[in-house]
Amino acid sequence: MGDGSARQSTALLTDTRTAAWMAAWLGLAALAIFALGRWLDADLWLADLFYDRALGGFPWRESWLTVTFSHRIAKGALTLFALALIGAALFDAAWPQPLLDAPLARQRLRVLAWSALLVPSSISLIKQGSDAHCPWDLARYGGSAPYVRLFETLPEGVLPGHCFPGGHASSALWLVALAVLWLPGRPRTALRAGGGGLGSGLLLGWMQQMRGAHFLSHTLWSAWIACALVLSIVVLLQARAARLAPSGETPPPAPAGTRPRAP
Repeated sequence: MGDGSARQSTALLTDTRTAAWMAAWLGLAALAIFALGRWLDADLWLADLFYDRALGGFPWRESWLTVTFSHRIAKGALTLFALALIGAALFDAAWPQPLLDAPLARQRLRVLAWSALLVPSSISLIKQGSDAHCPWDLARYGGSAPYVRLFETLPEGVLPGHCFPGGHASSALWLVALAVLWLPGRPRTALRAGGGGLGSGLLLGWMQQMRGAHFLSHTLWSAWIACALVLSIVVLLQARAARLAPSGETPPPAPAGTRPRAP
């Protein structure tokens, strides 16, 4: 019983079936996003909407909303928030804080800090090895590169574009990890919080699409990567905490006037 209490105190996902269910949904989402980018023309259709052929460019490319607000104000605030969480987690690792001794408090902070670090950095690393070009680099939209669907080989002699997945959106997509602040006790609130964080990243990604900087599939793959990473972080940290949890703890005494439960 003591071991079970220790394990429960470190469990954001109290049922292993929950993690399996989430992984299954992520698998289905990956297939859907792959199909959208490989066999449908949603990317081109949306980019065409934002492209002005008379002007020969994307009117939103240098607007206040998509440059000053999205790239400077929003990204700057999100970066400071991420650095604050990472710094707090590092400080607590070196000098454990009593405020984080409450059940799951330290676990939640570490999930948020790892998410803030790994989601943007992983997406940035993937971009460095990708062939995909941004819409504004394509001949269709005034550039010089040919349009090639995601995961297809570039024609010989065409240099890689390093535009996939959407990097700017990742500065907010890690906020999907906010769901852990309400786990495991309030799953519906956790779902809303995670959805709000995910929506923030998708909004920044949409602004990039308005500018001609990314296709829809670029943003959706970034969102998928963020969700997969956060789920992996939760599962790995939870498993580590369960291994390190002390065993043989004495259960708390029963309230006065209650009968002990039969073994």
